[in-house]
Amino acid sequence: MIVESPSKGKTIAKYLGKDFRLMSSQGHIRDIESMGKNSMGIDFKNDYAPNYVVDKDKEYLVESLRKEALKADKVWLASDPDREGEAIAWHIQEVLQLPKDKVCRITFNDTTKESILEAINHPRDIDYNLVNAQQARRVMDRIVGFELSPVLWKKVITGLSAGRVQSVAVRLIVEREREIEDFVPTASYRATAEFVGENINGEATSFKTELNHRFATKQEAIDFLNLCKEATFTLTSVTHKLGHRSPAPPFTTSTLQQEAVRKLHFSVSKTMRLAQSLYEAGHITYMRTDSVNLSALAINTAKATILAEYGEEYHKARQYQTKSKNAQEAHEAIRPTYMNVPVAGNNNDERRLYDLIRKRALATQMADVELDTTRVEVAMSNSPYLWNATHEVITFDGFMRVYTQAADEEITANNQVAIALLNENVNCQLSTAHCQETFTKAPMRYHEGSLVDKMDELGIGRPSTYATVIETIQSRKYVERGAVEGVRRPYNILALHNGRITEKNKSEMVGADIGKLFPTDLGRIANDFLVEQFPDILSYDFTADCEENFDAIAAGEANWVKTVDDFYKTFHPLIKQVPSGKMAARYIGNHPQTGEPILARITKNGPCVQLGDSDTEKPKFASMQKGQSIFTITLEEALSLFDNALPRTLDTWNEHEIVIGEGKYGPYVRHANVFVSLPKGVDPYSVTLEQAVELLQKKKQAEETIHVFGDMQVLEGRYGAYIKTAKGNYRIPKSTDVQTLTEEDCLALINSSEPSSGKKRFTRKK
Repeated sequence: MIVESPSKGKTIAKYLGKDFRLMSSQGHIRDIESMGKNSMGIDFKNDYAPNYVVDKDKEYLVESLRKEALKADKVWLASDPDREGEAIAWHIQEVLQLPKDKVCRITFNDTTKESILEAINHPRDIDYNLVNAQQARRVMDRIVGFELSPVLWKKVITGLSAGRVQSVAVRLIVEREREIEDFVPTASYRATAEFVGENINGEATSFKTELNHRFATKQEAIDFLNLCKEATFTLTSVTHKLGHRSPAPPFTTSTLQQEAVRKLHFSVSKTMRLAQSLYEAGHITYMRTDSVNLSALAINTAKATILAEYGEEYHKARQYQTKSKNAQEAHEAIRPTYMNVPVAGNNNDERRLYDLIRKRALATQMADVELDTTRVEVAMSNSPYLWNATHEVITFDGFMRVYTQAADEEITANNQVAIALLNENVNCQLSTAHCQETFTKAPMRYHEGSLVDKMDELGIGRPSTYATVIETIQSRKYVERGAVEGVRRPYNILALHNGRITEKNKSEMVGADIGKLFPTDLGRIANDFLVEQFPDILSYDFTADCEENFDAIAAGEANWVKTVDDFYKTFHPLIKQVPSGKMAARYIGNHPQTGEPILARITKNGPCVQLGDSDTEKPKFASMQKGQSIFTITLEEALSLFDNALPRTLDTWNEHEIVIGEGKYGPYVRHANVFVSLPKGVDPYSVTLEQAVELLQKKKQAEETIHVFGDMQVLEGRYGAYIKTAKGNYRIPKSTDVQTLTEEDCLALINSSEPSSGKKRFTRKK
């Protein structure tokens, strides 16, 4: 039996007999080649056939799988029950060249003994519709990425990437930020009042209300309070309404990601990583699903657990139906494998996520929350406006005994229980009234959970890919988690008490934000270019339509080659229509002394300002400081950057200048031929001479001299001992006793090796 995950394999192996040998493919065993004959790994002349190749790192694994498959009577392909899992099974069959009569494809929604044995008893063939849907997505994403990314290199800077889903996700964040920047708050006055009325026992009872109207200006609010001085007030209505609230459906991938962000403060990627571990260990069902369905077994075990822990009155069986037209999978919702297991997981984070999943699943099979809502209305003799008060009392907690969601948490107790006992159609007395200046609120920035919610709402991508998309746009530096300080805003409060109107001026902090997703300048520029040149491809509707097309392929209702072909014939001509040349930089102004233009632009080293026109002369550049943007930087700020531009000379130390500069790998200190990187978080524009000298001395101490043989030295460096000569540096084997090295030993090592370049070599991850 072949699974895609070693940890999943360990769980399954416990349930299989000696007749089975279990092995893991460790994910996909092959993928579209990185650089084919057409540089894309896709044969456009042969129905967009992908050129699949086995990763070199997996050649040994494939050979091992092939040897074991030849010995076996049957090969059971037990990869995950989704399109990706189906594609993995197909790739294994193709690479190992397994005859169809030897292959048994099985799927299970949880890694329990019962589910696995049931799957073994009911094997099936590979579903090529699911495979083709995955291929269509893979090919289309490859085309978009490989054709759009080079355009970004030419127009913006080298190394940028674009993607069918990732670029649209960036667009959401960029547009939301601009909504916030363009937002102008509108002021109004909210009126509240406290009254004293009579209850059914003839006792005086105070209660708080809010007016059903807001005033646009301060004068309107003052005029209304003056009316209140002369008005008589009548409690015209006291109404009661019994209501109920039902629990939310069990978790899908998307709703689990959102709730884990809100309640546990987990990132989307962390949530999926923990859920994967819980699934592979057999604690929860498969965590990549759009379904809200629960099996009969789950419903029955939930019932038994609820009856045992809470009683009959708390149980109510429910079966939820998946409403999304784009629902990809036909499995269950995410739930515990065994509802009666209260705790599961190998660490605290896994246990917290399991607890969240279990409580949500149990709540779906519990009784509604019952509410008694009281609403009162107070009329004024000289105004058409009404004072209202509403109070909700939970008369039966139902599913909230176990789990609360956002709407449930809004039900809070207050001091107005007595309003349910008020007499209606009687006069009441005004104690105090307030008119407080309030402001409309700007749109909220996205955090990971709300971004997932929006993408899910628009049908952008799939919940199973959200974690990867959000990670990608941050690693590409299009988006960053950031913070913004708030500003003080004054507001006004008018109060009426004992027939006198008073005024107070207060202030509040507004606009502060932390841990939200902010677009970087790079993200804005890339987004603006893509939206301008490829509006259809960056459209939310187009991205959602793609998902519907993939769904149709998976259902056998559409041909994947035709789907890709229809897209490519529309998309490819757009690439050739992009005008040549770099994107225009933002003109800030002219230098007051030289008259040279000053521009703001993106370079390979990040946002910067440019002095001079690159078409006529060699310009000067100055990097922007943290918090500055090419879209908002002023001429004054730009001039200040040039005055303190890097590289800058601090002073002379030990007969050589100390220079602060910035290179490919960040800011550094240079002294003679010695370079030291500045620690993370240190501002290169504020580094002092003392700080620079300290860094240089620390590096010198780290490179202690062990031996000196003329112009040849043996030094202890950061990565171990080495020989330093005029021709270069030579590594010394770690097994060598450097303290006993002689000049002859050093010469022998030099003659038997090549000098190091001094630069670390990195290999691309496959």
